[in-house]
Amino acid sequence: MLNIPTQPFPAPSSQQRISPSGQSERNKVALKPGHSLMDWIRFAKSGKDLTGLSGRIIEVTQEELQKHNSRGDCWTCIRGMVYNVTPYIDYHPGGEEELMKAAGIDATDLFDQVHRWVNYESMLKECLVGRLATKAAAAHKGTHTHTHPTYSWLHLQSAEFFLVRYPAPVEHAPAYIHPKPRFDWFQTDATVHLVVYAKRKIPSSGCTTVDLQAGVLRVEVLLGKMSFMIHLCLASPVEENIAVHSAVSVGKIQVTMHKQTKEKWKSLGQPLEFHNTFLCKKDRALFYRDCVLASKAEVNHNSQLFRLHFPQGTVLQVPVGRHVFLKALIQDTDVVRPYTPVGQSLVAASHHSSQDSDLYLMIKVYPDGVFTKYLNSLRVGDHISVSGPEGVFSLRCFRDVTNLYLLAAGTGFTPMARLISLVLQENTIRLTKLLFFNRREEDILWRSQLSELAAKDERFQVEHILSEPSDSWTNRTGRVDEAMLKELLVRPSESRCYVCVCGPSAFTELTVRLLKQLGFSEEELHTFQG
Repeated sequence: MLNIPTQPFPAPSSQQRISPSGQSERNKVALKPGHSLMDWIRFAKSGKDLTGLSGRIIEVTQEELQKHNSRGDCWTCIRGMVYNVTPYIDYHPGGEEELMKAAGIDATDLFDQVHRWVNYESMLKECLVGRLATKAAAAHKGTHTHTHPTYSWLHLQSAEFFLVRYPAPVEHAPAYIHPKPRFDWFQTDATVHLVVYAKRKIPSSGCTTVDLQAGVLRVEVLLGKMSFMIHLCLASPVEENIAVHSAVSVGKIQVTMHKQTKEKWKSLGQPLEFHNTFLCKKDRALFYRDCVLASKAEVNHNSQLFRLHFPQGTVLQVPVGRHVFLKALIQDTDVVRPYTPVGQSLVAASHHSSQDSDLYLMIKVYPDGVFTKYLNSLRVGDHISVSGPEGVFSLRCFRDVTNLYLLAAGTGFTPMARLISLVLQENTIRLTKLLFFNRREEDILWRSQLSELAAKDERFQVEHILSEPSDSWTNRTGRVDEAMLKELLVRPSESRCYVCVCGPSAFTELTVRLLKQLGFSEEELHTFQG
């Protein structure tokens, strides 16, 4: 998979990198000194000709693209745009081998498999060769379903241009697999109510995102890998205090708005792009809203709990196990990172109401990390962009589970926090056990909260394992191995077990391999990529 923007796969300082397939990602490679993300940004802005075309923008045929498929001459195409990525190869943490998989081909699908969220246009704008030519014959057939956006190419001057993106038709999943939700609306003199019928049970932690900006209403309901969208320019102005109420078991979601003027509406409004569509989530561009840093509090010596406040008119429900993306402009380049929300505390981790206006993120701050260093420098009142929920995790995998085992290393604990709170509330799993791996005692996140929860609820247990313990440490030590897992992950008779793993890539890959050696099947495992 080609990851060109922000910091390619997976960034050494990033947390909760999520793989859509749930499988482990490729290993990182050690970069040469002077080849960090910021080094690439400086190099790209140095004024050097990175395309070899002296600033010209050309139209590239498929045949021409295929010619540029070597280490010293590497072009690739993403969403109809062709880039010369030869200068970027040495800056790519995934290594030359991974990047060369995209050489000389349309790599859009490869790119979308894991990192469709990255802003490659910003990172590679100095490497842009031009547009991939469309075969004229294909335009007349009328039967081909295209899964990527199409573009209008508008030239202003020789090296200046902009793109206008139009949605191409996207193939819908069969109705018998994904019955399309529907919506309706009703009103009183003072209120307008939009009702979405999901036609399935919805997560108790919520799955709806609402954004109201300048009279434009955008409602997105996340249903597994699919999302249902309502997108309208409302018929008349409404107040910004939006309420969302969900009937979980019947899959009904009601969005309530208050009219600025008491009058009857003849219609809800004018449809906009993607209105009333049910598509794979990956077929929509990420939508960001401008949030405010409300507070930050120290969790341990190198981690902070950031509280972000949503703008008026926004309600954002993140299902348990899903993540959001944060985006910031750093040295004139958009940098994006994924993070998994937690609660204000472990007890409140899965609680949610439509009136919640804050998002809590527990983030380890790396002294040399491009994004976390920037994030930690923000002051209360500063702004940052936040996407809607992403990811593929589903609570359906817990159906009939009796024993849930959570294996986390470091900040790999963050997706586990809301999961622990939720399963204890649901009262269906007999035992939830967290194996929490850290280097030193001071690295343990929410240690006192975990201890309090274990003391309060006998269905929850926590084991702390340190790889660099102090002399006073009396609990478990070492690194994950087969003997340790065999002892701690007991499989009682007549039980159904499930295991979730999250941590650095090396930890995740080793742990999954050991679990499979102990007899756990693919269906009993889920990995949150860290």
